Amino acid sequence: MKQYDYLIIGAGLYGSMFAYRAHKAGKRCLVIDRNPHIGGGCYTEQVNGINVHKYGPHIFHTSNKEVWDFMNSLVPFNDFINSPIACYKGKRYNLPFNMNTFHQLWGVNTPDEAKAIIDKQRAEYADIQEPRNLEEQALKLAGRDIYETLVKGYSEKQWGMKATEIPAFVIRRLPFRFEFNNNYFNDSFQGIPIGGYTKIFQTLLDGIEVRLDTDYFQNREYFDSLAIKTVFTGQIDAFFDYRLGELDFRSLRFEHKLMEGVKDFQGNAVVNYTEAEVPYTRCIEHKHFEFGQQPDTVVTYEYSRKWEKGAAPYYPINNDRNNALFAGYSKLASQKKDVIFGGRLAEYKYYDMHQIVENVLKMDL
Repeated sequence: MKQYDYLIIGAGLYGSMFAYRAHKAGKRCLVIDRNPHIGGGCYTEQVNGINVHKYGPHIFHTSNKEVWDFMNSLVPFNDFINSPIACYKGKRYNLPFNMNTFHQLWGVNTPDEAKAIIDKQRAEYADIQEPRNLEEQALKLAGRDIYETLVKGYSEKQWGMKATEIPAFVIRRLPFRFEFNNNYFNDSFQGIPIGGYTKIFQTLLDGIEVRLDTDYFQNREYFDSLAIKTVFTGQIDAFFDYRLGELDFRSLRFEHKLMEGVKDFQGNAVVNYTEAEVPYTRCIEHKHFEFGQQPDTVVTYEYSRKWEKGAAPYYPINNDRNNALFAGYSKLASQKKDVIFGGRLAEYKYYDMHQIVENVLKMDL
């Protein structure tokens, strides 16, 4: 008789969602995480009354009403709308690419005027049949002004290489919105949990045994003996001891700065810095996610960095080499009938939060 029905490795969104559903179904669950906190990359920490997104901004968005209603049943959400701003050489531009952006770039006022400029600039690269890299792809899709102002420098920092070295698949499309609308997402529902994301995980894991600062790989044989089934949310290549090779990721580094006595630093939750000369990719001012009026503010500078084993992996790099390698690991995983692999790292897929929630809600436990 095993002590638990499920050993769940990882107290992030997938692991916590699974534990919640399994616990509701009467299953005995143990959740372990090597971090000193629950919530994974969604973790928020209060600093001077401000809920700080410790690992980058998380805005929940979905068009699935069942998912939205479920999340709000855990913790009520506010009506925050993600409207990031781009900064290039001191000038501000609205994102995503919309009529405000085009007016800021060229002074145009109508969709036809904007389309005429974009079409003219795109026509200069009509002879590019099969783009060989991100630069050619972006020029073909958007023309030179948008590429040089809003795409080139940001992409080079994000990927850690020149735009001419970044695969074209990274931007197969660049959506244009020919209306004055700064809402980054097209989904029906959008917001931030009131009081921060950590509250969601506290609700999900209520009544479930959780062990933090606990590394599965440090005592693997012991943990494998505890439960009938294992739910693994970490790196799938690590689970199999990298026997086929290492999958590639991009990582991030964060600099958090408390500004006492500063009520508002940048006037927006997220400002992207799109020129290569600025070392960070974006600056986050956390109080704006919850319309905070605190006398202080907290900002975070986000830097993209090369991933190395031991660093936190954030973004899978789904090029041909990695996709082929993951296919091999996926085949190994299919042979492990007592292990469920789920989440961004275990499935090597760039999931948004709502996709994780939807996937777990659909599961038969």
